[in-house]
Amino acid sequence: MKPIREKKHRLDSEIYRGERVVSFTICIKDRNKLFVEESIFRVFEKILLAELIKYNCSAFVYLFMPDHAHLTLTGDKSNSDIKKCLDMFKQKTGYWLSKNDPEIKWQKGYYDHILRRKENLDIHIKYILNNPVRAGLVEHWKQYPFKGSTNYNLEDWESNW
Repeated sequence: MKPIREKKHRLDSEIYRGERVVSFTICIKDRNKLFVEESIFRVFEKILLAELIKYNCSAFVYLFMPDHAHLTLTGDKSNSDIKKCLDMFKQKTGYWLSKNDPEIKWQKGYYDHILRRKENLDIHIKYILNNPVRAGLVEHWKQYPFKGSTNYNLEDWESNW
């Protein structure tokens, strides 16, 4: 009997290269709560920032909810590799988890969405930043500590709304 192959659900790797914007949602397996302490967020943020530099990418926004993370990344150059950046982030943070909290793992795969227009980007960032408000964690998105951007000063960003 032939083994059943998993259906390919990723776009061609070329789609994730260059100067484009891709939004990712990555989840913690079994919806375990991970991002509830600033120290863990800072470890993951440090790994993310290093991978962004390595793959010529930047982050319009990243936000770590207790059991998942939102990252809206862009390629800064024609040779940027956004998918490789995200994959290496997941791999390195997964390794950190295996050494520091082996009960918690990333869920296999992730959700992604390629943004095509500037106005969609602003709406998308607002939606991500308001995720902790919708979840009842804070009253205003600025109160939520587990977020950042390499493209914006988020404290000033709201003035653009």
